[in-house]
Amino acid sequence: MEALRQILSPDFLLRNSVYTSVLIGFACPLVGVFLVMRRLVFMGVALPQISSTGVAIALSLPLWLGFRLTGHPSESAHALAFAGSMTFSLAAILVLAVLERRGRGQPEGRLGTAYVVAAALSILLLAKNPYGEIGWLDMLKGEVITISNFDLALTAATLTLVLAALGLFYKELLLVSFDRETAITLRKNVVFWDVLLYILIGMTVSMAVLSVGPLIAFGFLLIPALTAHLFARNMHQFTILASVIGGVVAFLGFWVSYQYDLPVGPTDVVLLGVLYGAAWAIAKLLPEGSRASRKT
Repeated sequence: MEALRQILSPDFLLRNSVYTSVLIGFACPLVGVFLVMRRLVFMGVALPQISSTGVAIALSLPLWLGFRLTGHPSESAHALAFAGSMTFSLAAILVLAVLERRGRGQPEGRLGTAYVVAAALSILLLAKNPYGEIGWLDMLKGEVITISNFDLALTAATLTLVLAALGLFYKELLLVSFDRETAITLRKNVVFWDVLLYILIGMTVSMAVLSVGPLIAFGFLLIPALTAHLFARNMHQFTILASVIGGVVAFLGFWVSYQYDLPVGPTDVVLLGVLYGAAWAIAKLLPEGSRASRKT
């Protein structure tokens, strides 16, 4: 319990890391539920890695163009990395969504190819960057331990904007995701709401990748949503339960990692996996009639 008391102390040295982890834990499942609803689980795998490629390219631009970042180096690099991450995430999700709607080729094949190529390109870009080994690779991995006040503020502002948009337009986004035919019948601007949802997903993925890395971002995007999907009886329960699972596990993961000197991100993902496995086993034991049947 001593470790827990230290973490909860306002003077805790790593308090920014705790706040950032919990913010990501709460926010990622909120957009993850839409990926699960639309059966875009593979996109949840590919997007964080594509976002990482955007980080690598953005951080390599100053070297290629022969100029130095102005202002505080860490803040300038983080802002540049976020811009690259956001650009690549949004472009990728729009292109993949358009291709999926046209029904050409195999979507799993496209997503798998995008994931592998993005991962390889990220490694090649940073391998040729002389500054990669002295800090930028840590940013690409999502070094949860070293979170500055600027990084925390940028994370909080971005995720607050995403949360506000989801709260204001939840019914519209839910309708075009859950019952597209009805949305078209009601003459909703389906394309507009699709684009807005993709922007929110891109912003969340970009910030999560910068804060905790692509592997952990993928874990928080999908595993809490998949776990909540087993028990939620309607979409409101589905969304809230997924977010609560993500936030609680993020805090517990930090506590466990601090207590036993383990990496924070992998600890979070393992805890999410254990929870999902236990939830799946419990759901299988429940009578068929008591299982969740989701309604809007």
